[in-house]
Amino acid sequence: MKLALTFLLPFALVAQAPSRLAAGYDSIHASDLRADLTFLASDALEGRMSLERGSEVAIQWIAAEFAKAGLKPMVGDSYLQPVPLVEYRADRAASSLTLKINGTAETIQATGNYPHDGVYSGRVVFAGFGITAPELDYDDYAGIDARGKVVLVFNHEPQEDDAKSIFNGKGNTRYANVRAKMFIAARHGAVAMLVMPDPNHPQGRVRGPLDSPQQGRAPAARAPRPIQAIADEASIPVFNISAETAAKLLKDAAALQSSIDATLKPASRPLDAEATLRVVNALRKRQLSWNVLGLLPGSDPALAAETIMISAHYDHNGLAGDGGIYHGADDNGSGTVGVVALAKAFMKNPAKPKRSIVFVVYAAEERGLLGAYYYAAHPLRPLDTTRAILNFDMIGRDEAPSSQTNGLIDIAADTSNEVNIIGTKYSPDYRATVVKANEYAGLHLNYKWDEDTVLSVLFRSDQYPFLMHDIPAMWWFTGFHPDYHQTTDTAEKINYAKMEKILKLAYLSAFDFGDSANPPKFVARPKQ
Repeated sequence: MKLALTFLLPFALVAQAPSRLAAGYDSIHASDLRADLTFLASDALEGRMSLERGSEVAIQWIAAEFAKAGLKPMVGDSYLQPVPLVEYRADRAASSLTLKINGTAETIQATGNYPHDGVYSGRVVFAGFGITAPELDYDDYAGIDARGKVVLVFNHEPQEDDAKSIFNGKGNTRYANVRAKMFIAARHGAVAMLVMPDPNHPQGRVRGPLDSPQQGRAPAARAPRPIQAIADEASIPVFNISAETAAKLLKDAAALQSSIDATLKPASRPLDAEATLRVVNALRKRQLSWNVLGLLPGSDPALAAETIMISAHYDHNGLAGDGGIYHGADDNGSGTVGVVALAKAFMKNPAKPKRSIVFVVYAAEERGLLGAYYYAAHPLRPLDTTRAILNFDMIGRDEAPSSQTNGLIDIAADTSNEVNIIGTKYSPDYRATVVKANEYAGLHLNYKWDEDTVLSVLFRSDQYPFLMHDIPAMWWFTGFHPDYHQTTDTAEKINYAKMEKILKLAYLSAFDFGDSANPPKFVARPKQ
């Protein structure tokens, strides 16, 4: 009997979708995905750089597709949520960090980008790893007063080489990111933050700050571009300092880290030092970009106020310095056309989910998840009623060894039927729903990136700002490849058959999230 079931299993994996969902499921076709992506990644859109012409074309195309699908606008009669940005370029020669230690002042080399000119100064207080995580019973700020101070923090997080650590074992938690630490410092009243390397960082891993969702993203050579940030965001300046500079402030750093790792008790304390960060920008101008959103209202009046979100980002890296184009077919034309395809599929299906679905394609992800951070701060539906998020970023290729991953993570020899789901430790319920839906799609589901501490993938796409709000938000990702962030990421290299299967899996999963009496729960303290 067992042998017979083994032979029958492949046929079950490609069974027809449930009849009430079949119209939408069957409407997702590789040929349509190819047609849309061939346009979105064409030369005409010039790489869809945020705030540039090609990006504006993408915005209008997505909005038009949402309108044709029949989604409801969410900003009055518009599908566009304005995202106010500031574009700036630091004046390195004029910017500086001055430390006054034991009465002696020294101006030193440090790096940092901040859109607001000014002088930010205060006494220095050491705040461990800069983490306040009540659900983990951990708080580096316990017992210190950071108000009006410049906080000095370690990069990374405690016990990152301990498989039994409450900080996701050897993986990262949502607190390892420097942007998260910056917001925590700001909530505690700090005026600025200095980030130093953690001295006991395990050998063989990438060192340096986890200071950006874009860490490790190195496009081919091109002229330097201005940085973008959310205008008027409640942020504070962050400067990265070297281990040598940090040693002048904190001579017993290694012992302090060892103590924190051993006890998970704060070792924070005021330091006999003052810091002055002088920020000068050579360029600064405000501009608008746009998130593109459409709504499918829920069919159940009792549940329609609750939300499922299906998301991606439309921007990429624009024009290369040599005249080439960063086409961004996989990154993230694939996710963008995926959201559009799912919007059409849900609208074509006669049965509609009980909860409402928001389809959103974000601005300026490549510049630092700016559209997603802006929406999280200015949601059009309450975040506390958002039950699950499916975020697509690069769902069109087969994962393959590349300079991004060589020597850092294992990649299967054949990934032509594989998709990574990232973040499921924060919601086993979410994972279980996708596994159940996969009985129809028949993909190989991989969760290896949940153990990553090297490439910091958890922080590198638009689901991350929502994880910080305790929402089950997962990244659907087919992995890195040699064309990642290169001009060779073009539409003809997409595995459209696999992309179709991924979107059909997402369709069934999202429908389940929308209908289930028990939507996925967020687990703030995942089990190891």
